[in-house]
Amino acid sequence: MTDGLPMRVTATGLPARVRIHEVGARDGLQNEKSVVPTEVKAEFIHRLAGAGLTTVEATSFVHPKWVPQLADAEALFPMLRDLEGEAHLPVLVPNARGLDRALALGARRIAVFGSATETFANRNLNRTVDESLAMFEPVVARARQDEVHVRGYLSMCFGDPWEGAVPVSQVVRVAKALVELGCDELSLGDTIGVATPGHVLALLTALNEAGVPTSAIGVHFHDTYGQALSNTLAALQHGVTTVDASAGGLGGCPYAKSATGNLATEDLVWMLDGLGIETGVDLGRLTATSAWMAERLGRPSPSRTVRALSHKES
Repeated sequence: MTDGLPMRVTATGLPARVRIHEVGARDGLQNEKSVVPTEVKAEFIHRLAGAGLTTVEATSFVHPKWVPQLADAEALFPMLRDLEGEAHLPVLVPNARGLDRALALGARRIAVFGSATETFANRNLNRTVDESLAMFEPVVARARQDEVHVRGYLSMCFGDPWEGAVPVSQVVRVAKALVELGCDELSLGDTIGVATPGHVLALLTALNEAGVPTSAIGVHFHDTYGQALSNTLAALQHGVTTVDASAGGLGGCPYAKSATGNLATEDLVWMLDGLGIETGVDLGRLTATSAWMAERLGRPSPSRTVRALSHKES
């Protein structure tokens, strides 16, 4: 590590603390061409929790045919039981069958995955937007009945590779529908990384005007055009306190070929540390974890912070 850096210089109008929703073990590894061994995934999640991340998305209970990289969900989740009380371990469930599988293993936080555009809904869920919402309705209702926390992911909020620009009003309609279904939290996805700060602020403002509180909103930016940190800062200035990120910058989206890596957790923590915003994350331990995983994947981490700090320590 570099002593005294980043220097902490606070800015007005920003939250005192941010919760990082770590997605590397699920959203990151699901995009790998090769299957990562279950034991390595379990060790990765334990290391992430050990670095101070209190929310680590563990896996996805989708059919193995669609995401073979996460076909070991039933084997992996029981290997994480010792983290109970230390970290939340949400899992993605696509439908009622996925929810059954997750609840049978004791999952207490789930996420459903919707789309703001018709083309992506069809390609990802083989349904229209409204049909996907109808599919989620009994899933969310049952989860809420069992007092399980529900997150609603919403993809293509800022642009779609097939449809192009996505009207803010279109995103608001689907986002509001997810909240009305009973989702406790909403994650706005810039799936192909085309958002810019003004667009982010416009969408957040429109959601507030439609009755969706900022406290229920998280942001999920991809760094395709190098805008993820600037978009995150815009969201923080609006009052958002939940930011999705992926250790080492792993991931993309298997159904959208133009979707490159997620915002790297280390890059986010470096910026937040410099702003004096608390996260509870030990950047040194997190960087070491991502370097460890990069070795197992056989390639360097795409995170600029991981590469910079690893170089200084080598």
